[in-house]
Amino acid sequence: MNGTARSVIVVGSGPTGLLLAGDLATAGVPVTVVEKRPHQVSNLSRAFVLHARTLEQLDARGLAGELERVGRRLDRFRLYGRLSLDLSSLPSRFPHILVLPQYEVEKVLERWASEAGAEFRYESEVTGLTQDDEGVTVEVRGPGEGARSLRAAYVVGADGMRSTVRDAVGLPFPGRSVIRSVMLADVRVAEEPGELLTFNAVGDAFAFLVPFGDGYHRVICWDRRRELPDDAPLGLDEIKEATRRALGRDFGMHDPRWMSRFHSDERQAPAYRSGRVFLAGDAAHVHTPAGAQGMNTGLQDAANLSWKLAAVVRGHAGDGLLDTYQAERHPVGRTVLLSSGGIVRAAMAKRPWTIALRTAVATLVDTVGPAQRRALGQVTGIGYRYARPRGSHRFTGLRAPDVALAGGGRLYESLRGGRFVLITPGPEGMGTGAERKDRLAVERWASDRRTSVLVRPDGYVAWAADAPDARAIETALATHVG
Repeated sequence: MNGTARSVIVVGSGPTGLLLAGDLATAGVPVTVVEKRPHQVSNLSRAFVLHARTLEQLDARGLAGELERVGRRLDRFRLYGRLSLDLSSLPSRFPHILVLPQYEVEKVLERWASEAGAEFRYESEVTGLTQDDEGVTVEVRGPGEGARSLRAAYVVGADGMRSTVRDAVGLPFPGRSVIRSVMLADVRVAEEPGELLTFNAVGDAFAFLVPFGDGYHRVICWDRRRELPDDAPLGLDEIKEATRRALGRDFGMHDPRWMSRFHSDERQAPAYRSGRVFLAGDAAHVHTPAGAQGMNTGLQDAANLSWKLAAVVRGHAGDGLLDTYQAERHPVGRTVLLSSGGIVRAAMAKRPWTIALRTAVATLVDTVGPAQRRALGQVTGIGYRYARPRGSHRFTGLRAPDVALAGGGRLYESLRGGRFVLITPGPEGMGTGAERKDRLAVERWASDRRTSVLVRPDGYVAWAADAPDARAIETALATHVG
């Protein structure tokens, strides 16, 4: 590949697109972000939570600390007035939820991607896309330059639920609306709630309230009695009434800075890849906001795809590596659809038997350790693992925890720069991979562990072996690092 054939175009500058662009630019891959919106930071966003696994990924890019200083931590939250989920025992460096609006995440990611060398084209709309055996041509219309063509080796559509990229390659987006006329607003309150995150459901209504830390609270609510079209007028009184029904009071809401009515869909593209074109984030899957998993799932998509694209474009891996994006991320997207849908359906439960079932499930998760760990692992993302090839070590495909390394370092610091990390128990392998030093770090355990582990740039185990010799380690590096 030469010139533009070594580059990638990312369509969409939300969190998913920005993480992709930053990773690719960090790896030395020329990347252009095409965004139809103007370049301005909006304080209006639907997402407002980062989960533990996402914070781990951001830590691997040196960004988690900055966001932790801006956001507000929550180590426990309550659902349905009964179920209490304790995050403090999560086996992660980040045993909490970080509450902060999406625009704060975007500001940090955009700056990071720009400093790494990503090019941004704002107010530029994709009007067409064609691909061939050598690359992809994207037709773009921008301000002051009319229509023009951009060429790249690969294109990633991170352009949301109404993805132009997805439509251009003819990928369907099957699914259905789950709940209509959900109301959303940012408001000031006269009375602070007793908890950082407040949620309850009463069958005919539910409401969710969380502070942003800038004087405003995000409220998401629904009233079964008023399921109106998305474009129906919305006033603060309607939001206050739904909140009172669900939470018992409206906390003196006033001075909304924006209000919106929307419907929530469950949809997933059957394929995340079409030739040289990929889908990520909401362009690939959308689901209810329950569990606050949307932005997080998209960021995990980006972390999975970016290092694979970089490896293929730079000639360190064959094109077949890119097929593992579908194999690994599509099942996760499906699971998120099911779990978030289950939460919102439980919140909407009205019949006595469905309310009784919700209570029974909540009691099970609240009182049975394995059930709570499974629920937390799924919602926070740390419980997912990728498929383990037959005959491989039991660690293969697992999320790697942020283990301590000899010399006082830790794994997720060593992952920075988009590198693989080989951790060995002794001198075996320490002299290996000098020709791969731009994409491989070799470390030693701080403990007496005897297993050698190769961790992918996205923090999952690519290979492991108990007491391997130097030849076995070199074979693993050649296979996975290139």
